[in-house]
Amino acid sequence: MMRGMHSPQLATRIKTWGQALGFQAVGIAGVELPQAETRLLEWLAAGRHGAMDYMVKHGTKRTRPAELVPGTLRVISARLDYQPPQTRASWDVLHDPTRAFISRYAVGRDYHKLMRSRLQRLADRITQEIGAFHYRVFTDSAPVMEVELAQLAGLGWRGKHTLLLQREHGSWFFLGEIYTDLDLPVDKPTENHCGTCQACIDICPTGAIVAPYELDARRCISYLTIEHKSAIPEELRPLLGNRIYGCDDCQLACPWNKFAQPTQEADFHPRQGLDDVALIDLFNWDETAFDTRLAGSAIRRIGYEQWLRNIAVALGNAPTTPEIVRALQARCDHPSILVREHVAWALARHGVPA
Repeated sequence: MMRGMHSPQLATRIKTWGQALGFQAVGIAGVELPQAETRLLEWLAAGRHGAMDYMVKHGTKRTRPAELVPGTLRVISARLDYQPPQTRASWDVLHDPTRAFISRYAVGRDYHKLMRSRLQRLADRITQEIGAFHYRVFTDSAPVMEVELAQLAGLGWRGKHTLLLQREHGSWFFLGEIYTDLDLPVDKPTENHCGTCQACIDICPTGAIVAPYELDARRCISYLTIEHKSAIPEELRPLLGNRIYGCDDCQLACPWNKFAQPTQEADFHPRQGLDDVALIDLFNWDETAFDTRLAGSAIRRIGYEQWLRNIAVALGNAPTTPEIVRALQARCDHPSILVREHVAWALARHGVPA
C-alpha cells in the first residue's frame, strides 16, 4: 500500500494497531491550534507558569506543531491508562497525616520510557505497512500541547481542572503523540460533559484552579512539589498536608473517575510500598537509599534535596509526636540550606526550636 492512498483505511488500521500494542485509544488531530495559542499566551503573560521558564522559551513551537517538526500535517494521539490496582485508597492516605501521599501516576515505574517505546513500535508498524515516512515521537518530552491535541483527536475533553477527561475512563491516563506528515483524516473532537459540576475547583487544597479551565501553577501542589526548585512559600506549606509528590485531589473529586479502570500495565503497579508508607520512613532514607529505591521512578528526577524539603513540610503538618520531632532534629544540620529552612519551619510548627 502506497503512502497517501486509502488514508481513511490507514487511519483505522493505525487505531487498531495502537490498541493491539496496549493503548486504550488512539485518535488523529490536525495542527491548527489558534484558540489554544491565545489562551497559552494569556496564561504566560499572567505569570501563571511560575518558574517553568521552558513554557516560554520555545515560542510558538508549542502551539504550532509544524514549527516544532517541519512538515507535520497530523498528530496521532494515544492514551494509556495508569490507575494502579490494589493500592491503599487515596483518601485514606490523605486523611492519615503520618503517611505520605504520592500522586498515583508516580507510585510505579516512570512512564516515559514505556510510553515512548510503545509509540515507536506503533510508528514502526506504520512503516512496515506503507514504507518510510516522516515522523517524531513525543512523551512529555518537548513543547507539545498534549491535552489540546488529544481533545482534537477525539480522546476526551478538557475538564475544568485542565486535565483531559473521558466518559468511560475518567482522567487516570498518560498521553503521547506521533507528529507526522501523513495526510490522514482527523477525528471529531469530543463534546464537553463537565456541565455545571465544579467538584475539582471546590476540592483544590490551595485554590490553584482559579476559574473553570484556568490553573495558576504557582499555587498548584504538583508544581510546588515537583517543578518548583526553591523554598515553598510559607503561606502555602500548611495547605500541602501530607502530599509530598504531586496531588490528585481534583481527579479524586471528579465524578467521571468512578468509571476509570485499573491499569493492566505491571510497570504502573506500586513499588517500594509508595502507595502507603510512613513519612518518617521516607525522611530517614539517606541519599543512597533514595537513588537505589527510586531507580526507574519519576520521583527520582526531583533529587534528594527536594525530596527532603517536601517531606519536611509534610512532617510539619503532622501531629506532634516524639518520633516526628526526633526525625526532624536529625536533619537540622543538613548541608542543604533549603532542607534546613524547611526543617526549622516544621519544628517550629511543633513548638520546638531548630
